[in-house]
Amino acid sequence: MNELQINIATDSKLYFKDPESSDLGKRIVEHGIEMIHELGYESFTFKKLGDRIHSNESSIYRYFESKHAFLIYLLNWYWSWIEYKLVFATTNMESAEDKLETAIQLLTEEVKEDTSFTFINEFILNKIIIIESSKAYHTKGVDKENEKGFYKTYKRVVQRVCDFVLEVNPTFDYPHMLVSTIIEGAHHQKYFSDHLPALTDCEDGKNNIVKFYKQLVKDVLRK
Repeated sequence: MNELQINIATDSKLYFKDPESSDLGKRIVEHGIEMIHELGYESFTFKKLGDRIHSNESSIYRYFESKHAFLIYLLNWYWSWIEYKLVFATTNMESAEDKLETAIQLLTEEVKEDTSFTFINEFILNKIIIIESSKAYHTKGVDKENEKGFYKTYKRVVQRVCDFVLEVNPTFDYPHMLVSTIIEGAHHQKYFSDHLPALTDCEDGKNNIVKFYKQLVKDVLRK
């Protein structure tokens, strides 16, 4: 039985050539993710990536303008994938509370590899999002990139969950602040649990991050 293959749409402004359109492009993305995870964003270069995939550095520049552009592409792919999972998980739900709780679960739980996408390891990509994604928009060029729509997938995910928040409590004044705090806060807690455990209350096997944010949201939205 063949596995279902799903395409995640990304804006054509994010690349010169769609990496999903060729085997080389897919190898660039697959091994680029692995190398950013191994080396860190600062030490990662297209030269090193070219050596890994046995291709010229110039061939990578045919797809992406820079490693910054590559990171933004990965950020967009990740949030498009999260949006797909969010829509799939909540489409047939009638209860606003159930939709919101499902969204919080999805945004805060440990990510597993999705076999629907053979060239991207979502587990490793999630690690990159946790550690490196802020480097995509904590830059002097963020306002111009935002005008070009480079962060619209992330904002779209936030808006979808904001809609669930307002279904639960239509008078709540701070839905965007709440949802972005959940996402970024969960990333911080996961990072702390791996590297600075004294700053968090995570315990193996207890899903404390998920439980914390579900409880936080219930308390904040209580009328």
